[in-house]
Amino acid sequence: MSVFSEFAKELKYNFSFRSRLMPDQKKWDARAPRAGDLAPDFTLKDIQGKDSITLSDFRGQKPVALVFGSFT
Repeated sequence: MSVFSEFAKELKYNFSFRSRLMPDQKKWDARAPRAGDLAPDFTLKDIQGKDSITLSDFRGQKPVALVFGSFT
C-alpha cells in the first residue's frame, strides 16, 4: 500500500469522525466564553496541595497563565 493511499484512508476517517462530532462541538461552542468575556472563576490547590488559589483573586492585578501538565 502506498503512502498516499494510507494518507487518503486516514483523511477519510478523520472527516467521518469530525462529522459525527460536529453536533456535540456546536453545543459546547455555544456555551464557551467569547473573546473579551471574564474567565469563569475557579479555585485550585497550590503545587504543594496546601493553599487554595482562586482565579478571581488576581482579577485586575496582572495577567494569569494557566499551565496544565508537566515539563519534566
